[in-house]
Amino acid sequence: MEQEDDRGYRAIPRLWVSGSLAAAVTLDADQTHYLRAVMRLGVGAELLLFNGRDGEWQAKITSISKNSASAEPIRQTRSQRPEIDLLLLFAPIKRGRVEFLIEKAVELGVSALQPVMTRRTIVSRLNLDRLNAHAREAAEQTERLSVPPVLAPLPLEAALRNWPESRRLILCDESGTAPSLGKVLQGPEPCAESWAVLTGPEGGFEPSELDLIRRFPFATPVSLGPRILRADTAALAALAVFQALRGDWDSPVPSPAALLQR
Repeated sequence: MEQEDDRGYRAIPRLWVSGSLAAAVTLDADQTHYLRAVMRLGVGAELLLFNGRDGEWQAKITSISKNSASAEPIRQTRSQRPEIDLLLLFAPIKRGRVEFLIEKAVELGVSALQPVMTRRTIVSRLNLDRLNAHAREAAEQTERLSVPPVLAPLPLEAALRNWPESRRLILCDESGTAPSLGKVLQGPEPCAESWAVLTGPEGGFEPSELDLIRRFPFATPVSLGPRILRADTAALAALAVFQALRGDWDSPVPSPAALLQR
């Protein structure tokens, strides 16, 4: 049974795979369960596949059992294209909120997510497998052609010490002394091909950390307004403003996968 979205279009499953799309693809147990038990699809049903390298392909299920399935790529629906190089550095926060942050950051077009451990960071451990699974699901649902990785946490000082100077760093500074993000991005801020947004923990950065970051020539402190924002809200607000003013929101919207016809 095929499902339809709220516009009446036929919904086609869209899955990320690790292997090449030049030949038949084997799907894992979770993907097979999704196709069989959730979507109720069988042999001959259509789906879309992408791997971050070969674009997006229309495929058909050629076999499916309880724990595995295979699909045959038929034709390329979109070629692989460059994406904006936008890194999000964030201090880990509580589980439910960090999963929400990962999902929405992927939707907003980040190229990678780098947890950084600050002096006021409360959360000391992250389930990277779970968070990367959330990133994959978000990429599948949002028509992306890549899945941004959630990287292993680094101490803040280590992340800054190895920083490439060609990447501009936007520091979300809660001290109230920096110009607004909108003014900075619409002003004479140097153009760059690589960008990053840095947000702090739930208790904010320590003053010594802000002083350290401000000393780096690649860092630009910005304000996100007069209200105190939660850590996840601050990160998503900064990403949205960046995308609107310097990002890829002027790019054309891809044709919905649901419009593909047999």
